[in-house]
Amino acid sequence: MKIPAPESFEGQILALLPSLRRYSRSLTRSDADGEDLLQDCVEKILTRRGQWRGLNLRGWVLTIMTNLYRNGRRDKARDGLVELDAAENMADPELAADPLERARLNDALNSLSEEHRAVLMLVVIEGYSYSEVSTALDIPIGTVMSRLSRARRRVAEHLKADNIITLRRPK
Repeated sequence: MKIPAPESFEGQILALLPSLRRYSRSLTRSDADGEDLLQDCVEKILTRRGQWRGLNLRGWVLTIMTNLYRNGRRDKARDGLVELDAAENMADPELAADPLERARLNDALNSLSEEHRAVLMLVVIEGYSYSEVSTALDIPIGTVMSRLSRARRRVAEHLKADNIITLRRPK
């Protein structure tokens, strides 16, 4: 199998795959559904390559993924299907130093609404600018900032509420 050159369109898409995989899993809250969304997104990117104008590839790809996810949710709602919370199926090859802390963080992230979680993941985890997130999600920059602020506050409150104080034995 021939590996595409990094500066080629396919090479740039290949470099974005880890970021797209994380984002798709954060949207769907499921490894399996995230992989399906990622595959659908890559397929659409490759079939619509002619529409690419050469400006902001990451923003273009994120917009496609976000729209595919939204359209899929709309289709499921129309069909009367109900999504099951598949947060327990989220797996990561790297183990956290403290599995309980990892579970608490996962619960905190999954407690966020879809809109807040998407903004938090794109800005904090993926490192996109407010402007890039605004373009990708098709919302004003002010909305990005307010959703990010609320998401951070809710995660902090969730983690604080679950805080466990360890008791020490007196000497």
